[in-house]
Amino acid sequence: MSLKGKTLFISGGSRGIGLAIALRAARDGANVTIAAKTAEPHPKLPGTIHTAAEEIERAGGKALPVLCDIRDEAQVAGAVAKTVERFGGVDICVNNASAIQLTGTLETDMKRYDLMHQINTRGTFLVSKMCIPHLKLAKNPHILNLAPPLDMKAKWFKNHVAYTMAKFGMSMCTLGMSAEFAGAGIAVNSLWPISTIDTAAVRNLLGGATVAAMSRSPDIMADAAHAIFLRPSREATGNFYIDEEVLRAEGVTDFSVYAPGAKGPLAGDFFVPDEVFDRTETEIRNIY
Repeated sequence: MSLKGKTLFISGGSRGIGLAIALRAARDGANVTIAAKTAEPHPKLPGTIHTAAEEIERAGGKALPVLCDIRDEAQVAGAVAKTVERFGGVDICVNNASAIQLTGTLETDMKRYDLMHQINTRGTFLVSKMCIPHLKLAKNPHILNLAPPLDMKAKWFKNHVAYTMAKFGMSMCTLGMSAEFAGAGIAVNSLWPISTIDTAAVRNLLGGATVAAMSRSPDIMADAAHAIFLRPSREATGNFYIDEEVLRAEGVTDFSVYAPGAKGPLAGDFFVPDEVFDRTETEIRNIY
């Protein structure tokens, strides 16, 4: 089983987890649209839509880099239309684009509040909405939101209520759309890591090199996403998947490849319910 010939539309896939998902699909021979804002090199962040496309092509896939701000309805519609024109349809929609700011209520300016909600919640809704008419025509269609389980404990809100609301908005898209489009056979799921992932966000905002050293690589999320995409869309929908648990269900037992430099426990990620940490065999430090 593989994704050969399948078409993925990935928001914000010029780096990090989104790019890792793209490259894993590309190794199967998939077509990938990278719809993101970074066309020119960023002083602090690696990658552009063009460098991502080059990597996808080198990995064995076909790439379509599209400059797209997912806050703009016309740009999203245009990016999806270009994808369909180039590749003939959309099989998989990955809502990866996200904005983060971990500030309390009084420290969060409304411009940043709006940005998080426009990209995370509204962007996920909009990209899904534009892809769904094409997903209805696909053989095993999937929407995957990189969003956490809906664990409604106050601890996830109290220190950064604006960000949590925006991120859980993505999760609510999973909850609602999975039921809304079950009859059409479109799988709608969320995927979230049990540990922190070594990305630019972690290195720049969430603890720097110290936390990065306690994190796994984005490849674990890519492998988990790949496994989800191969599952029957009419059966595997409405789930809030955890990366490690997806791969354990696929028979993976050795996870050291995803954190070869880690010494000691990994750092647990935001929003992971306590019961998930309780049942894992991996040594993880739950700091929340």
